[in-house]
Amino acid sequence: MTTATSSLLLDVQGLKTWFHTREGIIKAVDGVSLQLKHGEILGLVGESGSGKSITGFSLMKLIDAPGRIQADRIHFNGHDLQTLPADAYRQLRGRDMAMIFQDPMMTLNPTLRVDTQMIEAIQAHNRVSRKAARARAIQVLGMVGIPSPADRLLVYPHQLSGGMRQRIAIAIALLNAPKLIIADEPTTALDVTIQGQILYEVQKLCREMGTALIWITHDLAIVSGLADRLAVMYAGRIVETGPTGQIIGAAQHPYTHGLISSIPSISTRGETLFQIPGSTPSLLNLPPGCPFQARCYRATEQCVNTPVLEEAAAGHWVSCWHKGVQT
Repeated sequence: MTTATSSLLLDVQGLKTWFHTREGIIKAVDGVSLQLKHGEILGLVGESGSGKSITGFSLMKLIDAPGRIQADRIHFNGHDLQTLPADAYRQLRGRDMAMIFQDPMMTLNPTLRVDTQMIEAIQAHNRVSRKAARARAIQVLGMVGIPSPADRLLVYPHQLSGGMRQRIAIAIALLNAPKLIIADEPTTALDVTIQGQILYEVQKLCREMGTALIWITHDLAIVSGLADRLAVMYAGRIVETGPTGQIIGAAQHPYTHGLISSIPSISTRGETLFQIPGSTPSLLNLPPGCPFQARCYRATEQCVNTPVLEEAAAGHWVSCWHKGVQT
């Protein structure tokens, strides 16, 4: 899974985030490799517990003990993030890399007005006047579709709706025109109408600003209309990755088939939705070989050996001994 390094904004190889506990080692992320070009949108998809959020937190270096991050390579915009000093990493976060959390109150301080928080976020990375910072805050609030942005600056987070708070969290991520945004299921708690608006606005902003985006979600239906490429995670590993059209139209991994088949559609109206049998295995006690084998209808004795990511088609990589398009 390689691309010319010079064209990449993010190049991650062999990322492992393990939590060393009294019960044993939890391999939350186990050998993940990701590559992202400038302005590209990548959808990181998987069930709860698949490791997708921990992957995002690891890239932002927001993992606390007993978690430990290691990788063969983590390069971002010419920086080797594994050797970057802590102070330099802090400067990188919020300026060149930003994160949108599932709960906007992880971004917003309930005791401070919106203008205070946004102006501080700008001045932490840029030597500009308070007036210039305020003008930038108003501009970005308008970009994410907030009406009367100058008035919204004067309120506290609790005075806003959930959708409005999430838009402000997105605006804060965009303030310093970052090169990469990692969005961790930011629309999960919102109603469908607001969700659609935010997805449209985020995609438009990425195109206009040239910002790359990693959109983390469990919902393939949402991300299929947003992302250029998809990476499907299961039990801490990427099991399939490639262009969105190829993954949705010609998925080769049984787990990806299951995710796609479980999406409601007009053609399945009145029918029982497909459900992947079983549940995600404990990351403390993963079976040898393919972690999906206990739930897989294609599993054979060969699956006790660990499969590797192999290129099934141009740019389309699959980790499965029995990969193939379902017929």
